[in-house]
Amino acid sequence: MAMWQDMAQAGTTADWRSPQLAAHATGDALSAMSRVLYADHLNGLVSKGAPKNHPKVTSATPVAQPTTVMIQDCGDSRHWLQYRKDTGKLADATPGGRRAIAAEVKKQADGTWKVTRFAVEGLGSC
Repeated sequence: MAMWQDMAQAGTTADWRSPQLAAHATGDALSAMSRVLYADHLNGLVSKGAPKNHPKVTSATPVAQPTTVMIQDCGDSRHWLQYRKDTGKLADATPGGRRAIAAEVKKQADGTWKVTRFAVEGLGSC
């Protein structure tokens, strides 16, 4: 999903105020990403790399002209890790991995589609 690419880009500097975050997310999803990046900023963390995603639509409502789509994914964060901003060293020994992700995407008034909420499960959940 493009939202994760936006998050990865903002994560390179832990920019919780990046306007790019709102390009593909709104509501709870945007708030969650901003909170994570703000915490990274406070803790002196940045991310490098990007996740690999393979989202699949699991439902669309209403069927005739959908305005809400549910998506399932198994995101891979093995190449999207956190580093200490001051030293450039890995933040921890966690190698990343595969996580189940569920997301709700809604059609906006301007015709664009944005993730409104998502849930990410623990490592090894898919």
